[in-house]
Amino acid sequence: MNRFLTMRRLTILFGGMFIMLVLGAVAFQRFYVAPADACEQSGRWWYAEGRECVQPLYLPNITGRPAGVTRAQASDDQNRELLVIEDRMAAEKAARTAATDRDRADYAAKTGR
Repeated sequence: MNRFLTMRRLTILFGGMFIMLVLGAVAFQRFYVAPADACEQSGRWWYAEGRECVQPLYLPNITGRPAGVTRAQASDDQNRELLVIEDRMAAEKAARTAATDRDRADYAAKTGR
């Protein structure tokens, strides 16, 4: 009789442990693995450290350069634009200087100085 009770207690103990382990595995799947899988299937990124599902940012929206253009190419294009602007400003400055020199020469000729 005592042996029967011991076997029954062991059966209940191991059965209870088995149920707890199964429930733990189901809870792990439901609350730990499933959110990451659902996030990745929706096309977003799973941030494991913060356990967050985040939306990836499209880099051309941030940088303003077209897709497929490298940083070096975009920098070269901007540098070329800056050189054109600097050349135009230098030409305008030279034209203003020349106009000022002409006006001074005309004034000097009129006043005799």
